[in-house]
Amino acid sequence: MSEFYHVSVLLEECIDALNIKPDGIYVDGTLGGAGHSSQIAKRLTTGRLIGIDRDPVALKAASERLAPYADRVTLVHSNFCELAQVLRDLDIPGVDGILLDLGVSSPQLDDGARGFSYMADAPLDMRMNAQDSLSAHTVVNTWPREELKRILYDYGEERYAPQIASAICRRREEKPIETTLELVDVIRSAMPPAALREKQHPAKRSFQAIRIAVNDELGSVEKVMADAIPCLNAGGRLAVITFHSLEDRIVKTGMAAASKGCTCPPSFPVCVCGKKPHVKLISRKPIVSGQEELDRNPRARSAKLRVCEKL
Repeated sequence: MSEFYHVSVLLEECIDALNIKPDGIYVDGTLGGAGHSSQIAKRLTTGRLIGIDRDPVALKAASERLAPYADRVTLVHSNFCELAQVLRDLDIPGVDGILLDLGVSSPQLDDGARGFSYMADAPLDMRMNAQDSLSAHTVVNTWPREELKRILYDYGEERYAPQIASAICRRREEKPIETTLELVDVIRSAMPPAALREKQHPAKRSFQAIRIAVNDELGSVEKVMADAIPCLNAGGRLAVITFHSLEDRIVKTGMAAASKGCTCPPSFPVCVCGKKPHVKLISRKPIVSGQEELDRNPRARSAKLRVCEKL
C-alpha cells in the first residue's frame, strides 16, 4: 500500500453520527487515507460511497485501502467544495450522509518534500493539489505586506504578524525566499526572544496561515456549507470535523442558520418571512475526542465534530 497513512480522528463518533443505512448513498468529501471511508463502505450492502479528494496521492492510497469494497465505491479527484457539481456529474439527486474532515492529513504535513512542514527543508509549495497554480512561493514572494499581515493575523492568529510580514518583504527584496527553512529563519528573525522560547514552534502559526491562503481553505468551507445541506435527502446527515476556530465558526454558523428557519424580528407578532428550518442539530455542543483517543493521537486535541440532520 502507498505510504499515505492517516490516523482518522473521531472515527467511531463519525460513524455513529452518520447513522449509516446499508442501502444509502454517502459522501466522504475529504477522503485522505480512507480511514473513515473504509468504515462507511464496510457497512454498505447495496449502498454507495462517493469519495472525494483534491490530492492525487491520497486518492491512490485510498483506492488501495478501499479495494475490498470496490463494487460500492466511486472515487473522484476534486475539491470537496465542488460537492454539488460532483453529484450532478454522477447523476445523484440526493445522498444520505456527508462527512467532511477539514484537517490536513498527517502524510501531507509529514512529507517534507511538499513544503507543509516547518521542520524539514523543501521548496515552498503547500499545495494540496499540485495542479493548482497558487503556491506558498507565490504568496511569500509576491503578495503585498498588508495582505501578508492580514493572513498571518486572520488565519494564523499570529500576534507578531506585522513584524513577520515586514521581515518577509525585506528578505525577498534581497532575493526570493525559496525554501521552508529559509522562511522559518525569516520568521524567527522577526520575533522577540521570549516568543522563541515558547513551547510551540515559532513558525507554526505562520505556516498554518500561508497553507490556508494557498489552498483557500476557508473559502472552500463557506462554499460547501452553503451547498451540502441541499444535497441531503430527508433524514440525511452532515458531519463536519474542524481543527481550528475559524473553520469551526463557519460550520457552527452555517448549521445554526439552517436550523433556525424564521428570521423575523422578535417583535413581530407572527412570521412574515416564511422561512422554515432545513435541519435539526444533533448536538448543540461539538463532539470532541475522549482521553483514550488523545493519548493515541495528540493531533485530535483540537478536533470538533458538528452534526445536523436534514428535515
